[in-house]
Amino acid sequence: MNDTIIELRDVWKIYKMGKVDVNALRGMNFRVKRNEFVSIMGPSGSGKSTAVNMVGCLDIPTKGDVYLDGKNIAHLPESTLAQIRGRKIGFIFQTFNLIQTLSAKENIILPMIFQGIPADKREKRAEKLLRLVQLEDRMNHRPAELSGGEQQRVAIARSLANDPDVILADEPTGNLDSKTGRIVMNFLKDLNKKEGKTIVMVTHDAELAKHADRIAYLKDGVIIKQ
Repeated sequence: MNDTIIELRDVWKIYKMGKVDVNALRGMNFRVKRNEFVSIMGPSGSGKSTAVNMVGCLDIPTKGDVYLDGKNIAHLPESTLAQIRGRKIGFIFQTFNLIQTLSAKENIILPMIFQGIPADKREKRAEKLLRLVQLEDRMNHRPAELSGGEQQRVAIARSLANDPDVILADEPTGNLDSKTGRIVMNFLKDLNKKEGKTIVMVTHDAELAKHADRIAYLKDGVIIKQ
């Protein structure tokens, strides 16, 4: 379907733990429309992290198909998946994952280097993105010199570095106080409504999940309600 940007079809992920098979995903079916904001919720051990890895091209299924923008990526080599990730998907993590030795601006520039964007364009785009998240006055600060909320806003800016179609946010407010978490959520909503980004957010917080257009509930490796 033309309006579908992500689709998991009968996706299984089976991990070998010694002689035991652990089914993290059990025939999961999941579809995200272009420009949609979807939350994924579920208890610990429900398969949320594994599902995120599938959506984000960070892992491949044991069985089943994963479509990104109409292309089946389920069995592509890691080198190809890495290129797709770099172009199509921006990641926001609970732990920020900023490089401590780089400034805020340099952290945003880094993903653009891997995509071969010229230096002058990298500089201009990084500065534009820092203005977008209202941190232009902190661009030369390293992560240790920024608050948790500021670090997460840098991470949001970094996720936009290569103008991806999809933003994948894994517990994006998990390490933030409630006030700062609301600020970050407002940025995500603006990215969805004003910038037209598709957002898939994993959260255990029911109040945060309500900000999405739709909530998908995951249990025992399958979507039970959406």
